[in-house]
Amino acid sequence: MSHEPRIVSGVEIIPLCDAVGPMKDPVRKPLPEMFAGGAFAPGEEWVLHFHCFLLRAAGRTVLVDTGIGGADSPATWAPLPGRLAGELAAAGVAPADVDVVVLTHLHSDHAGGAVADGAPAFPRARYVLQRAETEWASGAVRELILDPLRDRLDVVDGDARLVPGVRVLHAPGHTPGHQCVEVGDVIISGDAVLHPVQLADPAIPYVYDEDPGLAVRTRTDLLARAAVLAPSHFPDAFVRVR
Repeated sequence: MSHEPRIVSGVEIIPLCDAVGPMKDPVRKPLPEMFAGGAFAPGEEWVLHFHCFLLRAAGRTVLVDTGIGGADSPATWAPLPGRLAGELAAAGVAPADVDVVVLTHLHSDHAGGAVADGAPAFPRARYVLQRAETEWASGAVRELILDPLRDRLDVVDGDARLVPGVRVLHAPGHTPGHQCVEVGDVIISGDAVLHPVQLADPAIPYVYDEDPGLAVRTRTDLLARAAVLAPSHFPDAFVRVR
């Protein structure tokens, strides 16, 4: 399916490509059963697409995830720097135009661009995170991301309405406070689904899920709920699942 914007339930969803490239060592093979089972050829790399999503809903501008950030990002395993700023500019959006930032979770390739030069990169936005994610975060993530965002944080517990037509869904497993964004029958799924093979078999594990069993249950529930998935790391920004 395409990377073209689409309108769902009156909400415009615009995919933004922050980066494309393979995982680098030491995280290059996080689906070991697939490499061992022949889903990848010997020596083949898993090339990821790093998608963020821009929503225009009821006169509000919502950004889902902030990408890997600049050349100084802690996401050294990813292709640096990210190009989210240019993607937003091409869509006619300046940082100060963003009203709401949803961080699906606090891994560096999703939240690395939330802060720039020690301050919120989107200065007028409220940053929506699950309480479970803020309580789980520690170390550099807390110091470099949560602390600079402190005055702009909007902490939610579980599912919540953001703006008309847009909801967050608590979708734990990958991290304790992982969340997705639901627009009509489309779910922007963050890292709840990492690779296309998990569409056919959601029980395929991912090494970096904090709670693999819970991640499988969450993935299964999401795939039953959504008609279209907007995943973070697939080649296509929108994938029909039923």
